[in-house]
This record gives sequence, structure tokens and C-alpha cells, in this order.
Amino acid sequence: MIEVSRPARAWIGLGSNLDDPLRQIGRAFDELGAIARTRLLRRSRLYRTAPWGVTDQPAFVNAVAEILTGLDPRDLLAALLALERRHGRHRDGTRWGPRTLDLDLLVHGDCRINAPGLALPHPRIAERAFVLVPLAEVDPGLCIPGVGVVRTLLGHVDVGDCVGID
Repeated sequence: MIEVSRPARAWIGLGSNLDDPLRQIGRAFDELGAIARTRLLRRSRLYRTAPWGVTDQPAFVNAVAEILTGLDPRDLLAALLALERRHGRHRDGTRWGPRTLDLDLLVHGDCRINAPGLALPHPRIAERAFVLVPLAEVDPGLCIPGVGVVRTLLGHVDVGDCVGID
């Protein structure tokens, strides 16, 4: 366990392409702020994005939230997974498939973790326009530990399939 002596800023990636994705993401923003010892600071607008990995599925709605949390990364991840389950998400090992709600812990303060069940920063953060575009809207100068600055990373991905919808 990582000791959190003071609240840390963390960034969460949100995605949905099933069961009214706009509603799923909207509810999830509200619920993020209701996690114990956590406050929603900022949220991006919503983006319609092409599926990544498995492309034969509906388009996604994606966004990013910045939170302030007193939870350590594992406890925060557990809270995010519980929120996914409340939205009907059942993790069955299928990667990149359709989902009611996907919550990815992208960055937690300056933590760098590579452990079973938890990798921080998110290991594919620099490859994904659907994460970098909304993240750049919220905090373009964010320095992702060991990866780089968001605005710089954004210049290395194709953002053509990431379209703002609100």
C-alpha cells in the first residue's frame, strides 16, 4: 500500500458505448465526486470516438475527470471498479470490447507503479487520442510521470476520430 499523507490529484479516463453512453458518462462524473475522500475538480467535455482495438462495435463516448483524492491508488482503483459494476460492467477478461462504463485510473499524483492489477501511469496513455484529447482540454501541461507532457504527447497521435459532442 502506498501511504497518502495528503490528497493527490488523479486523472480518470471515462468511456462507454452501451446503454445510453451519454447518460452513463454523465452519471459517472457525479459519482466520482461521491467517492469517499474524493472531490471532482474538473471534467472534460464529451467526445465521440472510434472503437480502439476491436473495431466492430458502436462508437464510444469518452471523457476525462480530474479529482482530488485522499485514497491511495489501490483503494481508488477499487472504488472505480465498484462504480463500473454499479453501471452493469462485468469484467470477463475481454479486452477492448463494448462496455456500459469503463473507468481507467490514468495518473495518481507522481506514482509510478507496475504491479499485478495496477500500472501507473496507465501503460497505453501516450497511444490513445481518446484519452489525450480530453486530458489536454483539462490539463495540457500535465507531466505524466516517466511519459511526458500531455500537449507534447498529443502531437504524436492521430486525433481525427475524436470529435467533441457537448
